[in-house]
Amino acid sequence: MSGYAPSYSWVGAPTEFNGTDPETGGDSAVENLNQWYQSGDVAYILVASAMVLLMPAGLGFLYSGLARRKSALSMIWACMASFSVITFQWYFWGYSLAFSSTATNGFIGNLHHFGLQNVLGAPSPGSPLVPELLYSFYQMMFCATTAAIVVGAVAERGRLIPMMVFIFCWATIVYAPLANWAWGVSGWGYAYGVYDYAGGGPVEIGSGMSALAYSWALGKRQERMMINFRPHNVSLIVLGTTLLWFGWLGFNGGSAFGANLRAVMACWNSNLTAMFAAAAWCALDYRLAKKWSMVGWCSGAISGLVAATPASGYIPPWASVILGVVAGVVCNYATKVKYWIRIDDSLDVFAEHGVAGMIGLLFNAFFGADYIIGLDGVNTGVYPGGWLNHEYRQLYVQVAYIVACTAYSFVVSAILAFGINMIPGLRLRASEEAELLGMDDDQLGEFAYDYVEVRRDYLAWTPPQENMRTEEEGAAINPRDRHGIPEHGDLIEGKDPEKTSSNGSRDGPPHNVNMGDRHGIKAEEAKHGGNIEHDGRGAQGLPLSNHQAASGSVAAAPEHHGA
Repeated sequence: MSGYAPSYSWVGAPTEFNGTDPETGGDSAVENLNQWYQSGDVAYILVASAMVLLMPAGLGFLYSGLARRKSALSMIWACMASFSVITFQWYFWGYSLAFSSTATNGFIGNLHHFGLQNVLGAPSPGSPLVPELLYSFYQMMFCATTAAIVVGAVAERGRLIPMMVFIFCWATIVYAPLANWAWGVSGWGYAYGVYDYAGGGPVEIGSGMSALAYSWALGKRQERMMINFRPHNVSLIVLGTTLLWFGWLGFNGGSAFGANLRAVMACWNSNLTAMFAAAAWCALDYRLAKKWSMVGWCSGAISGLVAATPASGYIPPWASVILGVVAGVVCNYATKVKYWIRIDDSLDVFAEHGVAGMIGLLFNAFFGADYIIGLDGVNTGVYPGGWLNHEYRQLYVQVAYIVACTAYSFVVSAILAFGINMIPGLRLRASEEAELLGMDDDQLGEFAYDYVEVRRDYLAWTPPQENMRTEEEGAAINPRDRHGIPEHGDLIEGKDPEKTSSNGSRDGPPHNVNMGDRHGIKAEEAKHGGNIEHDGRGAQGLPLSNHQAASGSVAAAPEHHGA
């Protein structure tokens, strides 16, 4: 088993590593460190890294489409800025804390690889098929994608810089330990025999529970500003979902760490799970709304891809079909959980990532198969599989891992978020006026659109007039009342909605806000005799989620776009 072979019949790396330096692989000034690896495997993981790099941008477009127009650009900025933060954090100490091979505590790594020290050509801790330098780069994309998922919690009411501070700290004390548990050579989960292929714990449960904790610290959106709320751009949602899907094939396929059959199987399973989850989600939405939902399809596809993340390299294709249906149904109903716990998880990160990640991890216990695991030619005969191979202990191993990841990520993220909120200058929540104006105006000063608003109701196009009347009812409507929201009316008249005079009326310095009705609510009420319901809230007093408002899975408001 000596020498290099393009194709080989033995289990393990293409050639046995015997470099002169076990930490770096040797002296690249005088030695060829590429000799231990196949160029096809290295090229494949480089391409997979580039594919995963698209996922933060895809999340930005997805979140932007789900948000209202006036906060659309802030969601893209948050996702891309978090990538900058993670790149620095991962290079600085993130990789070392997650994957240091000299740590022995089973919980988190040490600083042996601080600043990528001693990271070069030795076989990676994840697989002997790729060098550690490439492995560290690929894993950075995982952390960046997870951070971009978490920033969805700031939607429409959170300040951006405090979130970036949170992301740096979160990647250090939440993500790094979770990654170490699952994939670190000394991690307790790895030693315990946990099956987590591409990140059901660190990526999916970690992001879902952390976003839920941050939403709790941030508080609910202003309910009176949620009138007629719907996702503002479904095309952006589809674009974001497609970019995520493309990146996910690098995410799950690349987690085989080589151009091998396990990578192909992971891609097959990912597509199967996504498609059946999308179909199941759409069917549930149609049952309630009697219409097909594009947002529902995207939501289902994402929940399926999330469920496939921990499972696609462990289970056979027929089990992926079952996983897709279960994930689509359970995650659809999981969007209601936030009403029970009264936390405004506005983009349903918990339901689509946290819950789906748990489902995928559980499926590894029931349907994990040894012949699927061995398709990479490295883990052949190493892992016994799950219940399909009569390995019944795997269920409690997976359950213990799920509970540990869920509790740790939520509790530590909540402590971190509340702690940052107490630091002067790092208050998490934007002001009420900022929320009214939109996060793009308040946080960025740039906008996704040039204020060209397309309205569904022709009444909203008419210029404001003091004695405007509808054709049918002839009711007089004051311009400030056409919004249906007093604070919006204050801004139209150039008053500060946060300041009141001694007689109770609001007044203050003028704002640069053009006059005009963005809802046409009052006119619509007059037109229909004042019988229109538009409170924009769910059954428990929370604003409707973006997915529910779009799909009709909860009785939604009349079809008018918000600002």
